[in-house]
Formats: sequence, C-alpha cells, structure tokens
Amino acid sequence: MRILRAKEFAINREVEYGSVEQNKVVQNIIQAVIREKDKALIKYTKQFDGVQCANLRVSEQELDEAYGQVDYQFLFALRKASENIRDFHERQKRNSWMDLQEDGSLLGQVIRPLKRVGIYVPGGTAAYPSSVLMNAIPAQVAGVSEIVMVTPPSTNGEEGINPYILAAAKELGIQEVYRVGGAQSIAALAYGTETIRPVDKICGPGNIYVALAKREVYGVVDIDNIAGPTDITILADQSADVSYVAADLLSQAEHDELSTAILVTNSSELASQVQQEVESQLNVLPRKEIASKSINENGAILIVDHIEEGIQVVNELAPEHLEIMVDDPMSILGRIENAGAIFLGRYSAEPVGDYFAGPNHILPTNGTARFSSPLNVDDFFKKSSVIYYSKDAILQNGEYIMQLARQEGFEGHARSIQIRLEKEGE
Repeated sequence: MRILRAKEFAINREVEYGSVEQNKVVQNIIQAVIREKDKALIKYTKQFDGVQCANLRVSEQELDEAYGQVDYQFLFALRKASENIRDFHERQKRNSWMDLQEDGSLLGQVIRPLKRVGIYVPGGTAAYPSSVLMNAIPAQVAGVSEIVMVTPPSTNGEEGINPYILAAAKELGIQEVYRVGGAQSIAALAYGTETIRPVDKICGPGNIYVALAKREVYGVVDIDNIAGPTDITILADQSADVSYVAADLLSQAEHDELSTAILVTNSSELASQVQQEVESQLNVLPRKEIASKSINENGAILIVDHIEEGIQVVNELAPEHLEIMVDDPMSILGRIENAGAIFLGRYSAEPVGDYFAGPNHILPTNGTARFSSPLNVDDFFKKSSVIYYSKDAILQNGEYIMQLARQEGFEGHARSIQIRLEKEGE
C-alpha cells in the first residue's frame, strides 16, 4: 500500500461504464427480452448461469423450505438488523401538506408511494441477504404495495437460489420472487414479460451488466443509481488503533479488485504502522487475492500536515464510506460536507453500517456523494403539487402572471388568464 503526500494524489473521477462490447451485449439482451419475453429470460439463464429453468417464479413452498434450512442464529440476527433498519427509515417518512392562503387559494403537496418496485439481489456464486433488507425495507416503510425480487439461480446447474436470500425475502413478506439475474432481469422488470409484470422503479446493486442495463432502461422506469466499485476513506490521527484502521481498509478492499481504500492521516508513524499491518492482515483473508490487488492498485495512505487539511482532502474525495478515527470525532462531523455514510469513533466499523445499525448501505460511489444521497424512503415516494386559486387570488395576481407569460412569448398562456380577468372582473 503506497504512502504519499496528499498533494501528490490525483482524484480520478473518470468512470468507464463498460466497454463498447459490454454495452452492445446489454443492448442486445434488452431488445431480445422486449421481443421474446419469457423465452429470452430462459435462454439467457441457460447461457449465463448454466441453469435450465422450468419455472421462473419461486414458489411459496420453495420460500418456506429455504426458511427452514437456515440456522436460527442467522434468523435472529436478521430480525435484529431488520428492526434497526426499519426504525431508522421510519424516521425519514414525510407527510402530505396543505397551506390555505389569506386570499382563499390553497397550495400543497400530495405524497404517494410508488405502486410497484423491483429489487435486484446479486446471487449465483455469492449471497447477499443484507441487500434484500436494505432495498425492501425503505420501500415497505414508504408504503409500496408490490415489491418484486429478482435474483439469479445458483451456478451449480440447478434452479435453486441461495436459501439465505430466500429466507430474507420470506422474513420481510416478499412473495413475488423470480430466479433470473443479469441484464435480462433488468429488462424484464422494465418492460415486462408473460410472467413478470413491469415495475415503476428498479433498485439494487449488481455486476457491470446489471449496471449498464439499469442505465439503458432509465426513463422507462426509475432507478436508484448506477453504482461503481465500493470505496472507503479513513481520517485518522495518532490516537487511532493501527489494527482497526488496517482491518477496516481491507473490509472494503475484499469486495472487488477495483475497490478503493484510502487512509488520510497527519501521522507519519501511523501511516508506516498501518502499511505493515495491512500486509500482515492480508495473509489471513480468504479473499486475499482480490483484496491484495485492490490495495496495491487502488489503495493509498495520504499524509497531510494537519487534520484540517485532512478534512479538505476528505471533502474532495467525497467517499462512499468515511470513518473518522481521531481523538474527538464529534468535533469534525459538522465540517464533513461530502460522504455517503459517516462512521464516528474507533468502534464504528464500516460493517456496522453494512449490516446492522439501521442506515442504508446502498450509498453513492465514485465521489457522487457530492450531490447524491443514500437510498432512503423518499426514493419510493412520488410527489404531486396541489394548486387551488380562488377568484380573489386570480384577480389579484393575474396581471403578474400575464406579464411573465408575454415576456416568454406565450400569448396563449397570457390569454387564458386575461379571459378570466375580463369575465370575472365584470
């Protein structure tokens, strides 16, 4: 893991969302699903997952069987995490409002939940039941009435899905689950097939083909974001625990070879110790090969002259995950402008947020925390403005409206007001 002065580090905002070939593959898949519907889903599931699907939809019996297969300790932890996540997101809810003006006009906003939402949960060689919780719970809190889940079948040639994913769905009461993944599942959610009805919004992380497909269908449906590789930045001073810092850097590095793990510190001594500790801890990681490549190619330890400079660096990086391990982390919180999730103190490790604390772990990546936010309840609402103008209000304000309309060259707009003024003014 390289050590360098912060001023020598160049922030790279360039993201290539797939090669020309990958984009073409995704476009072809989407068009095939539009034309062939279920037939295309079955074909691509066989081609990419090695599974010949007899039934795309997961039966209620399969959900029950999966629920019975997982151990009780997992279910207990899942329920505790669900409670925390639901409680946090309940606090985000907003209500419709109306404001009666003195002139008799009424202005307001009606907030309604989306009707039907699709969530993508990665599967195949891995299982992420936490993604089920983080996608579905805020939608449920918002009041979404239909939540459909898609996830690829296992890669062992059978139709089965990892039971921990299905158990999480069962725990949350999600009954509409399909064994299909990749770009083809995104196309199915957006355009619909004989089996899968289209949705209003698609959420959830996936591989490059899923990300490209979400970008392609945006506009037909809404999406949460186009996620890039995960990243973490740790701001630390000499008081930080070396082993904690190294472990937390590696917790993100093991995700993906393209993941970014950065330490920003004003302590050269801590920097050297963390560099050595990272190498030591790498040796015990089952995903050592992935984490090692991530750390060596994308990781960095940035030396700053003082913590104030470190705060500036953090705000420029706008990390997905930010850990603050300084003597008084609360004194710094108010000066952090750009971060997806902020973890304060030595015991607030990033996995606390990934799995259990309550805030959503679907976060803005690649510096997009400068302008975007974690997945939240608002993402599952749509808002309508309400305008009621009384006779007094239109007579009082009509001239202003006509002036603005005519300035923009829209005489028809102006006349729709003028006709009312002439008639009602009598």
